[in-house]
Amino acid sequence: MEELRTRKRIRYAPLTDRQADRGGASPARRKDDPDGHFVFELGENLTHRYKILSKLGEGTFGRVLECWDRERQEYVAIKVIRSKSKYREAAMIEIDVLNRLSENKDCQSHCVQIRRWFDYYDHICIVFEKLGPSLFDYLKRNKYQPFPLELVREFGRQLLESVEYMHGMNLIHTDLKPENILMTSSDFVQVPAKKRKYSDDTNFKLLPKSSAIKLIDFGSTAFDNTNRSSIVSTRHYRAPEVILGLGWSYPCDIWSAGCILVELCSGEALFQTHENLEHLAMMEQVLGRIPERMIRNASQSVSKYFKRSHRLNWPEGAESRESIKAVKRLDRLKDMVARYVDQSSECLTDLLRGLLEYEPSKRLTAKEALNHPFFHDQ
Repeated sequence: MEELRTRKRIRYAPLTDRQADRGGASPARRKDDPDGHFVFELGENLTHRYKILSKLGEGTFGRVLECWDRERQEYVAIKVIRSKSKYREAAMIEIDVLNRLSENKDCQSHCVQIRRWFDYYDHICIVFEKLGPSLFDYLKRNKYQPFPLELVREFGRQLLESVEYMHGMNLIHTDLKPENILMTSSDFVQVPAKKRKYSDDTNFKLLPKSSAIKLIDFGSTAFDNTNRSSIVSTRHYRAPEVILGLGWSYPCDIWSAGCILVELCSGEALFQTHENLEHLAMMEQVLGRIPERMIRNASQSVSKYFKRSHRLNWPEGAESRESIKAVKRLDRLKDMVARYVDQSSECLTDLLRGLLEYEPSKRLTAKEALNHPFFHDQ
């Protein structure tokens, strides 16, 4: 890891303070908020090259700004990292990953492309190509109505191709979710949607004109040969081996991809929970019992979720009646897919069972999933 990081830093050296035009600002005037977030005004310069147009998003890492690149005459997205050492260090690892992903220029990896990076008053700034809304943005705009099956098929194919590309480079994304999958274009069309019950109003939803997507946010990406944190992935997309403390590897991305496909078909996250026991109970409700071998080998910290018979302590251990009801509302996977997909439901269910296999060693690889009939028998 250190060798790679050193090599990339030499090869992709940032602008120094003397090289960067601060757009009229002086060090005394450049202030951050108490959490180290970059404070800015619209129209302000981010070095002499970039003009800040809007804020595209914000997270624990910092802020993403839409800027005009005067040199290349194009819109770009710039990820401005908080001026805290742990976020700066994480940003340098992300830059390593991004540069590795962009090495094969001829490969259609469906991963966002880094333009360059620079250090601006202790903020690592990563310049990206400007992309469109995320899949989550579309779901939210459409009041969580599902995507048409053909779009789900195209999104799924590209997502798995990006995962296969990353895994082939010994990289594990670890944070796959609809928010991190962006359309390459902002263009959309308005189409009629199913009418709501008890309403005569015509209902419409927005769909992207192009199905082309790109994967973003490699700040949590892990190299396969490095030390790993015990918990990865956003809760709704977290694999069972992570929750059970069994260790994780490439298959955790595959599980997340399966959860995403279900969400695109249904409009809602598959496992809407924020607590481990409820999460495991939801998995069993949808997919059947967790294998006893996984339970026996689980870490001591999660033993409280199970009885001595190696069965889940549910519903006895539920925190509330609402939690029990939330689990009961879930259908089996086959019934869930059939409810939203008229055609190809059996084929899609078979693919999802392979992606959402409890045992990581039995879970489909990205390459195996791409060879599934769901992506070919249309």
